[in-house]
Amino acid sequence: MDLLVMAGRVLTGPGGAWIADGAVFVRDESIVAIGPRAEVEAAVPQDVPRMSLPDATVLPGLIDCHVHLAFDAGTDPVGVVKESDDVDLLLGMAKRAGQLLRNGVTTVRDLGDRGGLALRLRDAIAAGDVPGPRILAAGRPLTVPGGHCWFLGGEVEGEDAIREMVRRNADEGVDVIKVMATGGGLTPGGHASWQSQFTTDELRVVVEEAHRLGLPVAAHAHGTEGITAAVAAGVDTIEHCTWMIDGGFESREEVAAAIAAKGIQVCPAASPNWRAFAERFGYERADAVFARVRWMAEQGISLIAGTDAGVPWAVFDNFVGSLEFFLHLGLPESRIIDMATVEAARALGLDEETGRLAAGYRADLLVVDGNPLEDLGALRNIRLVLAAGRPHIPESALTRFTVSGSADA
Repeated sequence: MDLLVMAGRVLTGPGGAWIADGAVFVRDESIVAIGPRAEVEAAVPQDVPRMSLPDATVLPGLIDCHVHLAFDAGTDPVGVVKESDDVDLLLGMAKRAGQLLRNGVTTVRDLGDRGGLALRLRDAIAAGDVPGPRILAAGRPLTVPGGHCWFLGGEVEGEDAIREMVRRNADEGVDVIKVMATGGGLTPGGHASWQSQFTTDELRVVVEEAHRLGLPVAAHAHGTEGITAAVAAGVDTIEHCTWMIDGGFESREEVAAAIAAKGIQVCPAASPNWRAFAERFGYERADAVFARVRWMAEQGISLIAGTDAGVPWAVFDNFVGSLEFFLHLGLPESRIIDMATVEAARALGLDEETGRLAAGYRADLLVVDGNPLEDLGALRNIRLVLAAGRPHIPESALTRFTVSGSADA
């Protein structure tokens, strides 16, 4: 479909770049033109549907770099996965994908599911059969026997098994290889979050085989030793990166420098429920934990946005809550928006397709009331979401739209 969106601000990015009284012309799945309203409108045929929103902002669709659609964000997501058959689990995943889309997220990276269900959902969304964001799927994450998230089917032991699992995932059509470099809290009885699960050499095998097949590697790594090994192995992104050791934390400047120098992006995967952690343990202690994320930003590490949606209390309909974590750390709104758009797209290898508003880019747009460069909460005031040119109008905004599809401010 063709659509001309005119708004008081059009955020082109990066760095908070914007056009006053701008317009974006969309045709089918692509952005055709973007610029000052008068120029773009003059070049658009009169019969093209128009939206005029002088108090609104148009920006790129948001990108959540770390979700688990198979998990339901309840108190026992692992139990739900184990007890659900594929049909029920896939239906739940589709529902959660819809939640993400309605909240302005047009691209997600799913970092671990069971039985390739995220791949099936990815293809259904791409075909237009199910509403949802574009999905980049990891399939089954590699882990050691009995290790973190073993129940998703990715247990491996030894170099041959590692290579075989990477090839198996690739043959099934994954977009990224996920490896559990350390343990995690979601798997009782397994390795502790700070403990390494693979050696540096084993992680090098993962990276070597994945890169040979043209796939990036995302490493789940809480522990400092696991982070160090992942960096030495040459992974593409590090998830969580909390710098844990037995009984505390240890940040290493030389490792942080290597992360920055190699261009490895870090996804802290801040839960939308991060405030509850602070309330439970006290803001002073929480700030000591959160400060490591601020420290990484100060070290020049590229941070990208992700929610870990699906794990307990990490809901699918509050991406902005996760972004507000970085606001709490003192990062400016413009940088936070970049983390969820242009920087996220670069990390996912999509920076020539999405993450910014430019002619020829995929028509992933978010239209909100207000100015998110001044108030990040404006991202909740959604008027319209376009995902690959397909419009999705939140129920709260429907009354402001006419039958023809145009809107008044």
